[in-house]
Amino acid sequence: MESNPIISFLPLVVLILVFYFLVFRPQQQQRKRHSEMVQSLKRGDKIVTNGGFVCEVVKQEDKFITVLLGDNQVRLSKDYVGYKIDDINDSEEVESKDEGKKDSK
Repeated sequence: MESNPIISFLPLVVLILVFYFLVFRPQQQQRKRHSEMVQSLKRGDKIVTNGGFVCEVVKQEDKFITVLLGDNQVRLSKDYVGYKIDDINDSEEVESKDEGKKDSK
């Protein structure tokens, strides 16, 4: 009994599709959102670096951001911006509103 070669490759194709939709695509979307967030930073925005430092944006350059860290101005590579603090506060407000709706039911 010889089986069709297309059918023997079907599990491999399904596995590749599952990997794409569960791993690669979400990672690409997250990278895109992060890049857009970094590009939209402006003077006065508060950010948290990947190292955990809370800074205030002073100026944007091509590959670096000048930030105020304590009393010092330092240059930070855009690759090391973790997240914008306002984004976290907005998502926490949405979550707390959702929890309030659940409690009222």
